[in-house]
Amino acid sequence: MPLVPLEETRDAILAAVPRLPVVTVPLADAVGLVLAADIVTAEPVPPFANTAMDGYAVRAADTTGASTGAPVRLAVVDDLAAGRAPEIPVGSGEAIRIMTGAPMPVGADAVVMVERTARDGDDAVLIQAAATAGDNVRLPGGDLEAGQTVFRAGTVIGPAHVGVLASVDAAEVPVHRRVRVGVLSTGDELVERGPLGAGQIRDSNRPMLRALAAAAGAEVVDLGLARDDEAVIVATLEDAFARCDAVLTSGGVSVGEYDYVKAALDRFGVLEWRQVAIKPAKPLAFGVVRGVPVFGLPGNPVSSLVSFELFARPALLAMMGYAECRRPEVVARAGHAFTRRTDGKVHLDRVRVTWTDGGYVAERTGRQESNVLSATAAADGLALVPDGDGTAEGDPLTVMLFV
Repeated sequence: MPLVPLEETRDAILAAVPRLPVVTVPLADAVGLVLAADIVTAEPVPPFANTAMDGYAVRAADTTGASTGAPVRLAVVDDLAAGRAPEIPVGSGEAIRIMTGAPMPVGADAVVMVERTARDGDDAVLIQAAATAGDNVRLPGGDLEAGQTVFRAGTVIGPAHVGVLASVDAAEVPVHRRVRVGVLSTGDELVERGPLGAGQIRDSNRPMLRALAAAAGAEVVDLGLARDDEAVIVATLEDAFARCDAVLTSGGVSVGEYDYVKAALDRFGVLEWRQVAIKPAKPLAFGVVRGVPVFGLPGNPVSSLVSFELFARPALLAMMGYAECRRPEVVARAGHAFTRRTDGKVHLDRVRVTWTDGGYVAERTGRQESNVLSATAAADGLALVPDGDGTAEGDPLTVMLFV
């Protein structure tokens, strides 16, 4: 089977996956989802002029010439806390003690911060710095004006977006639905936990893939651990196609006699089996079954993770309406020689990236075999080492960051 270039494979998958429908969700559930429509505010934010400081609301003209050595004495006619409507105006020679966020009283045009004042008895204050009209006053609409578009469709909602949307009373928002991803491990050699029998290993792929999918914003459906039985795997997949938007399997996608996942998936007749020109994670199965994208990932843990990062994660984000689906990439200096042999593949080495002498530096985190998962846990990126004899120390190297 010929090797297929990495970019060709990525592009084909992104073109094939469906976009999920638009739903309306409570604002609290919208973090990580993509807005499906523009949000326009019907009212200004803030809705009224208010103070940005604890201090005294004054007429700026009354403070002319005030200084620490020659303060201006004003009569204090009221205390005004946030959440209370002002009832008393500020007249000539007067001030109102005011707390942050409280509405500006009629007559006042500035606030002198409390640190530049000194109380003079119960009913007066000494202003120790001259004010200018507008000092420490937040104007209505200073953040958002009525009728302004707050966020455009396609915006990925983060915590700060939630705060802004709450400020314009957007209790619910239209978004592309969160993708529901089924995760299945297969293999007679796998056990969940506990003591190991002869020839057994613990299933690390399924917990890892569940965590990767959840970190990408997916709702995860645990499809369990299926033994090497084609009928069992087919039945599990049938159930998954009925209740999931996408399915991830790991293991059994090579061309060996005991690759039961491949045999089971072949029953559905629409999957393409590729040998991608990368190392690790060369074998990949992908297809859309009854509208559900299916990713047959390799069984070696590092290969499974790399395949998820390169192919499944971007596809899941695209299904949820993301415009930018790929991890960010930077150009780093090779902290040492990245030796390799010419084999027609891009090698994806697990690296740690540091900022040194004005630029990024990438260094391998350990052994690079596809079963050495511990080196991946220590990494914060994958270096894309191009085909050839390798990269010399100090040479530029593209790194896909895990951020």
